[in-house]
Amino acid sequence: MAYVLDDQVGFLLRRAQQRHLAIFAAAMPDGLTARQFAALAKLGETGPCTQNALGRATAMDNATISGVLGRLEQRGLVRRTSQEADRRMLEVRLTDDGAALVARCLAVAQDITAQTLAPLNRVEAATLIALLRRLG
Repeated sequence: MAYVLDDQVGFLLRRAQQRHLAIFAAAMPDGLTARQFAALAKLGETGPCTQNALGRATAMDNATISGVLGRLEQRGLVRRTSQEADRRMLEVRLTDDGAALVARCLAVAQDITAQTLAPLNRVEAATLIALLRRLG
């Protein structure tokens, strides 16, 4: 059996991700990256949490979530503070500006998802989401 790159799952996932990220970059306001939006959206969903927990919840390693949060903190969208019980643990929370930005971006994010899935019918889109959850 010949190895054809165009038929490989990793290649196809990467192509789909490239398409999604292009749609995301064109539509998301304020120059937010997908990772930055993921962190903000998860904080909006769950409320304050530790930096470590946020990294796990958004599938980012420690170095990546730290960098993402550093950039969001510089923009005044999140605040990180040491916890009383353990000064090494950082609690992360949205600022008022961060919460307002999340509220503005949620409809945009839903539209980005719809655009990404637009080539599929409703059943195909639901199947893809279910299969990606199983793979992840």
